[in-house]
Amino acid sequence: MENSEENSRKIDIETKKKMEAQLEVVKREPFWVFGYGSLCWNPGFEYQQSVTGYVKGFSRRFWQGNTVHRGTETKPGRVATLIEDKEGITWGKAFLISAENKAALPYLSTRECQLGGYKIYTVNFHPRPDFFQPSSSRSQADKRDALLYIAVPENKHWLGAAPLPDIAKQILECHGSSGSNAEYLLRLADFMRDEVPEALDEHLFSLERLVKKFAAEMRICLRSLMGEAEPPEENKPPEAKASPSYAYASRIPDKKLRCVNM
Repeated sequence: MENSEENSRKIDIETKKKMEAQLEVVKREPFWVFGYGSLCWNPGFEYQQSVTGYVKGFSRRFWQGNTVHRGTETKPGRVATLIEDKEGITWGKAFLISAENKAALPYLSTRECQLGGYKIYTVNFHPRPDFFQPSSSRSQADKRDALLYIAVPENKHWLGAAPLPDIAKQILECHGSSGSNAEYLLRLADFMRDEVPEALDEHLFSLERLVKKFAAEMRICLRSLMGEAEPPEENKPPEAKASPSYAYASRIPDKKLRCVNM
């Protein structure tokens, strides 16, 4: 146990040194940050431009534990990270941060690295193509470098793979300082459905379906988990008074279409 903790501390020190070196380079000019989790709908910092798009070679998984924002030390939540996948494509949103912005990087370093256990990588980000533009006319210049925060198995919060029903139940039960773990999942699924309806993320949408299913079975109101107030009883329609109403319960489409214009 002591050796494990010592190795974890060494990894944290090495990661911090590498991170600081990377950040010193990007501080000198505008740079992009790619988000695939809560950054998609809650960046929390000022930016010049945001663009929906994707990175290749990764798949999104809810394998990273969270003991601050969406869980606690005794009951960690599960949030997204990326795993290497040669055929994978992960959609999200990239944010352009100006060189004069001195607050964004320290904020992200605290949010993702110190509290989240993530490391920084540089990847090629591909803005969402114009589907009315012929693919032959799209330029490789459309891709750009972006900073990417990824949790790796060596970090102390790593939870790893588990059966999807178990992950869904854990997400449904956990809360942190930023709100419920279910809100994190559902808002990310909504982002994908609203911004990239043609894309497929089976892991994300399977967890969404399971969380809604378990919430209905356990009579848990998803509206309250999303931080939304329940309407007064007298303002509810008769059918809503007769049986519990669960937010988002009927918004999952039967199937998703995979984007073929990559």
